[in-house]
Amino acid sequence: MYILLALIAACALGVALHFALPHRELRGVAVTPAVATAAAGAIYTAMQWAGVAEADVWLWVGSLGGALLLALVATLALTAQRRRTDAEAKRALGI
Repeated sequence: MYILLALIAACALGVALHFALPHRELRGVAVTPAVATAAAGAIYTAMQWAGVAEADVWLWVGSLGGALLLALVATLALTAQRRRTDAEAKRALGI
């Protein structure tokens, strides 16, 4: 049941990360929180299978920190790709 706390915290931190990063208009509002939540669930589960106890602080640091890091990288990559394709489309249209 503690995984739900990690998922809720990752989603909330993903929302905060979405609003902290620039170019919000180029991505959906749910992209960053969704990536953070999915990554937190996968990392939490993998660390549990590796034998890390629920009471261990490294489980929480690893799952939430890793989730935010993956969400940050994914969001920045998505935004960069969107800016690149928008620039190509404008160039092709002569705008």
